Amino acid sequence: MSEKIAFMFSGQGSQYVGMGAELLEEYEVAKDIMQEANSILGFDLEHMILEGPEADLNNTKNTQPAIYTMSAMVRKVLAEKGIEPSAVAGHSLGEYSALAAAGVISFADGLKLVRRRGELMDEALPEGQGTMAAIIGLNKEEILEICEKTDGVCEVANYNSPAQIVISGEVAAIAKAVELAEEAGAKKVIPLSVSGAFHSKLMAPAKKELTEVINEIEFNKPKLPFVANVTAGYLTDPAEIKAALIDQLDHSVRWVESIEVLREDGYQTFIEVGPGRVLKGLMRRIDRKADAYNVEDAKSLKKTMSKID
Repeated sequence: MSEKIAFMFSGQGSQYVGMGAELLEEYEVAKDIMQEANSILGFDLEHMILEGPEADLNNTKNTQPAIYTMSAMVRKVLAEKGIEPSAVAGHSLGEYSALAAAGVISFADGLKLVRRRGELMDEALPEGQGTMAAIIGLNKEEILEICEKTDGVCEVANYNSPAQIVISGEVAAIAKAVELAEEAGAKKVIPLSVSGAFHSKLMAPAKKELTEVINEIEFNKPKLPFVANVTAGYLTDPAEIKAALIDQLDHSVRWVESIEVLREDGYQTFIEVGPGRVLKGLMRRIDRKADAYNVEDAKSLKKTMSKID
């Protein structure tokens, strides 16, 4: 097995009703995580994840603890199979899962944080005022120029791959930016089904209270290399990690650079831990030479284990 395995933790948008069902049936460690989550949250998260309704699961205050818990279940199952990361990174919400994996925060503290983060993000902007869109086929400079030309709040939220960048902001501003992107020759523009303008200045109202919540929790030094979204570099100091996590709320996710840092350090094998295959797909667009896998159910677990053993 490669000694340099990087775990990538799924972000918001990867959730689906029924995720983790097989893991809960087959693995006690997965059941233990889910029971702990139900107890901490004070409601039946397991039922919502397995049965829905989808609208409830897709509400960001529920989505965030659901994905965080599912990712922890997968990580525990992988550990039971002898597969451990030697570095971690997480996409947006996934950064909290990465911090738990690195021993910076406990599972319980991370769960409380993402639940509150989801509530604050939900409350930050009245419904219908903020949105996001993915632009495919324009480079970073072209999209930044479009953002500058657009009246109102329009900012880059995620640098997902060299060919895919997500913008975030006010509904009218994003609509105008979409028009400009299409005129500029974008291959595809995809409006995202989100309830807010995440990773933009419109999240500022949530930042003050999130800061207070994060500062109440003890952060430890990471036990393994951790790459932060907003710096696209390794962080080891707990105070710096807290600051980066707070800034992440209204700053861009520099995912391409984060992966490039790991690749430059010799990480060849990347496993997406949690629901979906979004990060695995992005990995192939960032660097096709890297080995990218995902684990979310029995089939993907078996496939990944066969490739890296």
